[in-house]
Amino acid sequence: MYSLYCRIYQRLMRIALYLLPWRKPALLEGENSLDKLSSLIKEKGLQRILIVTDRDIPSLGLMDPLLQQLRDEEIHFYIYDQTVPNPTIENVEEALDMYRQQHCEGIVAFGGGSPMDCAKGVGARVARPDKLIPKLKGILKIRKELPPLFAVPTTAGTGSEATLAAVLSNVETHEKFVLMDHSLIPHYAVLDPLLTVKLPPHLTAATGMDALTHAVEAYIGKSNTKETVQCSKEAVKLIFENLRRVYEDGANIGARTNMQKASYLAGVAFTRAYVGNVHAIAHTLGGFYSFPHGLANAIILPYVLEYYGKSAHKPLSELADLVGESLPGDTVERKARRFIEAVKQLNQDIGIPLKVSGIAEDHIPVMAGRALKEANPLYPVPRIMKRNEMVDLYHTIKE
Repeated sequence: MYSLYCRIYQRLMRIALYLLPWRKPALLEGENSLDKLSSLIKEKGLQRILIVTDRDIPSLGLMDPLLQQLRDEEIHFYIYDQTVPNPTIENVEEALDMYRQQHCEGIVAFGGGSPMDCAKGVGARVARPDKLIPKLKGILKIRKELPPLFAVPTTAGTGSEATLAAVLSNVETHEKFVLMDHSLIPHYAVLDPLLTVKLPPHLTAATGMDALTHAVEAYIGKSNTKETVQCSKEAVKLIFENLRRVYEDGANIGARTNMQKASYLAGVAFTRAYVGNVHAIAHTLGGFYSFPHGLANAIILPYVLEYYGKSAHKPLSELADLVGESLPGDTVERKARRFIEAVKQLNQDIGIPLKVSGIAEDHIPVMAGRALKEANPLYPVPRIMKRNEMVDLYHTIKE
């Protein structure tokens, strides 16, 4: 009966999705497209902006050209650079205080998924000053326009520049939760491959597999549209063709461009078609251990795909055909298995560990409960997991 309830809920949500105000960010794309951002901000009449980033970005000098251009445009900027991996409620409130104290009018999210999630949290609090972050978690709790939000990804993985989601953490409860609202979709996104060139191989690998997880989970789910199917397939193909290349040669601009496009397309796909149990599990690992999200997804993905069994064979077989892993005469099941083996091989080639280290046995029941609460009934996964199955999955991924 519980599975039936979940499927009815998902079917109703799928119908409702067609009535919602979907939009995409306006894109600035290509090499040196970051150089266009300051003039765009000026064009929008903004004089004071908050830049949300992390502690590493300033030291890499990636923002320096933008900061100088903002000065040239006489735009005042204020930098919040304390965002941590798996950004916290405290990060959002600290950045919000800076936004308010400096009378900012817009937000630039500069970095990977963490700064973008933090920036979205700030925007949500500006839009809904009457509600603290815990009151905004879940679906459609904001429902008001955010201040102008410009997303500048420096990784090719999260796709957050295209999504309606922000993932935040409560350090007191070790809970990682999601805010989902159309107002969280950035108004503008800058896809400049030059910003990803300095990304080290291990982060290139983890963020690339994060994008693959988004695309695969969206594709095998049951709430696809023609657009999400196309975006997922294009993203999967681009990642299989380019991730090894950028892992081995980070200066390959063509491959970097393709990975950035794949990340964006995967973001477009899963913001409409949702993710699945891989993410539900990964979020608990981030909440309990601050385990890097992309790395968690990379490790977990093949185990969950195997656990789905025949419920996912057909879409996985189609992906096997797409990336050239199937052979003439293969059955649907054999093709699906070949795709899962291809994911495992890709992980191995780019240095992803086989298992998740550091999981405490006594945390598993709590994490399994939270993963189930996140996944069900919302995520339209191929197979609805029961509690004992989710616990078993944690033991499977545990080192």
